[in-house]
Amino acid sequence: MKKRISVALVSAMLAVAGTAPVQAQDNYPSKEVTIVVPYSPGGIADTFTRAVADRLADKLGQPVIVDNRPGASQMVGAMAVVEAPADGYTLFLGSTTSLAVNVHTQKNLRYDPVKDFAPVTLGMTMPLFLVVNPEVPANSVEELIAMLRADPGKYTFASIGNGSSTHMAGEMFMQMTGTDMVHVPYKGSTPAIADLVAGRVTMNFDVGKTSLPLVESGQLKVLAVGSKDRYSQLPDLPTVSEAGVPGYQASVWFGFVTTAGTPQPIVDRLSKEIGDILRTDKMKATFAPSAIELTPDTPAEFGEMIQGEIDRWGEVLRKAGLEPK
Repeated sequence: MKKRISVALVSAMLAVAGTAPVQAQDNYPSKEVTIVVPYSPGGIADTFTRAVADRLADKLGQPVIVDNRPGASQMVGAMAVVEAPADGYTLFLGSTTSLAVNVHTQKNLRYDPVKDFAPVTLGMTMPLFLVVNPEVPANSVEELIAMLRADPGKYTFASIGNGSSTHMAGEMFMQMTGTDMVHVPYKGSTPAIADLVAGRVTMNFDVGKTSLPLVESGQLKVLAVGSKDRYSQLPDLPTVSEAGVPGYQASVWFGFVTTAGTPQPIVDRLSKEIGDILRTDKMKATFAPSAIELTPDTPAEFGEMIQGEIDRWGEVLRKAGLEPK
């Protein structure tokens, strides 16, 4: 009798345990959701996330908190999500750097961008514009390439730091054009752009938010945009690919991921809600002046994109001879 009772009790406990994940999905969310942003407050990534969080809270019926955790090339914020429970209550604003480049540049990286995260949706894309000092005689990408080839090693390109998206964009440009420039890394966009305006460096790949106002004022000259398609606000500006470097594509992107192992129905719910937010005309209008394109997709599509970006930038780094540090 005791044995039969014990077996029955164990069976009942297993049955209850088996229904727990289903109940958790059905009740999701039952508490506040946190989005970890690996940047300090006030920047464009933080502003974007807070705009999404405010609207996501309305859709989920629970508070959505933005938790800023900068540091260590975005690894501090990433690890906070990797180590969180796989329940959909902690998201991470990943980027080109944290999800595609760090795996090649950070020797002591503690996370795997593919295995340790569940992709939710791509969020926003910021095309990189090829800008030069106005004194540079080239007025097109073809003329720029000819100028660079004529004097290998003479000219310079700026970036916002070693291993950054702007650094990778410059390295890829050299590889695809057979040119040789000196890379000048800066600690952020402000000093890089300042030296470009002053003529201390030749060129830069930079986001539109900082570069286009200087183009409008005549302090910089833009030759092309690095995105796959032309920038809608400057329809006459060619892409780098159209202008003489077929297949070239470089943009900065940000997207949402959560902890690996999160139930797929929860991931799909988050993807749908965030995607619906990003597709609204109001959100598009809010970020268009900063040359930001809202680009939601599906978890599967975002996962494929992350893997593709890892492979692409890994090849660029290998050809450039850059080793993890």
